[in-house]
Amino acid sequence: MVNHAKHLSKDDLKKVFMGVVFSKEFGHTKDGRAVHSFVLRNGNGMTVTIIDFGAAIQSIVVPDRNGVPTDVVLGYDDIASYENGTRFYGAIVGRYANRIKDGHFELDGKAYQLEKTDGKNHLHGVFGKRLFEASVKDGTLMLRYTSPHMEEGYPGNLSLEVCYRLQEDNSLEIEYAATTDMPTVVNLTNHCYFNLNGQDGSTVLNHKVRLNCSYFTEYDETFAQTGKKIPVENTPLDFRNEQTIGARFEDDYEQFRVCTGYDHNMVLDGEDGKLKPIGTAKSDQTGICLEAFTTEPAIQFYSGNFIHFDPVLKGKNGIHYPKNGGMCMEAQHYPDSIRHKNFPNVILRPGEIYRQKTVYRLSRF
Repeated sequence: MVNHAKHLSKDDLKKVFMGVVFSKEFGHTKDGRAVHSFVLRNGNGMTVTIIDFGAAIQSIVVPDRNGVPTDVVLGYDDIASYENGTRFYGAIVGRYANRIKDGHFELDGKAYQLEKTDGKNHLHGVFGKRLFEASVKDGTLMLRYTSPHMEEGYPGNLSLEVCYRLQEDNSLEIEYAATTDMPTVVNLTNHCYFNLNGQDGSTVLNHKVRLNCSYFTEYDETFAQTGKKIPVENTPLDFRNEQTIGARFEDDYEQFRVCTGYDHNMVLDGEDGKLKPIGTAKSDQTGICLEAFTTEPAIQFYSGNFIHFDPVLKGKNGIHYPKNGGMCMEAQHYPDSIRHKNFPNVILRPGEIYRQKTVYRLSRF
């Protein structure tokens, strides 16, 4: 057999790997179902591993400033940890990301009671613990799940498709589409925790962050929304100019006392429904920069305040992830929008299609 690879230029070799998706068995669930991992790879040395359990991003590996492959997201090495863990590492969360007060809402005059999974409130839902059906087409990984009517108390059969695509500019694109056969509420996101320092057990308090957000929405003492939008100006939540996450972490600020740090719905500047910049995060330690974009109206900016409460004590490579060991920019609609008329609409009706696109791009600086 003739080896033609030696005749390929460097650019040609990049094209060979662009969009290629490899798969292998990741393990088996407690009830014996096979879980698979899928590796997306481009020609720049970036790989993204996604498992079909929770449609979760298990790793994102990019070269640091010295060319050393660096995994910049938190996760686990085995399926048992994903089943038992409670931090939603890299998972698609829903049917409603974030909190719904008292797990209760009314839609078209009918009351629905959801499971209370976060104290008195409902948080995120069960999609992160569900096995998705995977397929691959033209370098795109497609993951599908049908949430049955009244799963966790939500009305309607919801059909969901999540597509992951890795581009040559080191952009990981995540596109969502969902339909329903009954009026329901939908708010989806990916719960990826980034630590641009790599898998060294460090915190992200040294990460430099800039966010295109002029407002946030206020919490009450129960971690539920009051319905008020508050200007970030003159508060520790003002990241319009770059600052480290830890710069004002110890400020005596009421919203910090509720959340034990950053865990806020940050309202994005720009037009909803069009891809717009979320902001950036940087690690001086590795020289890795994260840029994020979304069509959603907001992000949950989270500094990993409760990571250390995970019942699974070790993450990848046996590392114990500490408090503030990762940060999230979860692109989504506002928490508890169904209760507040001034918040963006989260009702999905038959014949409509829920759509969202979020992009995470990694580079060096």
